[in-house]
Amino acid sequence: MNLLEQVKMLCRYKAWANELTYGAVSKLPGDEAIKKRETRFGNMVHTLNHVYVIDDIFKAHLLGVSHSYTARNTPTHPPLLELWECQRKMDQWYVQYVDSISEETLAEVIHFQFVGGGEGVMSRGDMLLHVVNHNTYHRGFIGDMMYQASSGLPANDLPVFLRDHFKKSL
Repeated sequence: MNLLEQVKMLCRYKAWANELTYGAVSKLPGDEAIKKRETRFGNMVHTLNHVYVIDDIFKAHLLGVSHSYTARNTPTHPPLLELWECQRKMDQWYVQYVDSISEETLAEVIHFQFVGGGEGVMSRGDMLLHVVNHNTYHRGFIGDMMYQASSGLPANDLPVFLRDHFKKSL
């Protein structure tokens, strides 16, 4: 499998794992999803909002357009179901994007400004791998918070996706 095929698979994995995560968080009782916790972004929904913001920032970089973010998260977050719908659209955008590019496009280098300051230089492929990895990293935090809420996430590891979904489409 070449790099483009791997990136296509990983973007599909990202969308699948995000669906599982949002589905599990949405089933929590009461205010567990927005309950204050000892974590970087304070609660599950604000953590998911951070993931969305970073996805949106890198989408802008990939498109060569400006974005309006001045930080890696917004001061507040939308309600969970609204954020879920935004994330679904974002995940679909990434899948459609990787389906529309070539191996040569994947290698193109893009210069951009980091939200926290300083110049960034990454290939499109590196940006896509970052977005997938960033999502995975923060789903780990969500998983930890789910256990704090006496719940858990369904298995959303890459091997499970490959076994249950991706290999079937080959």
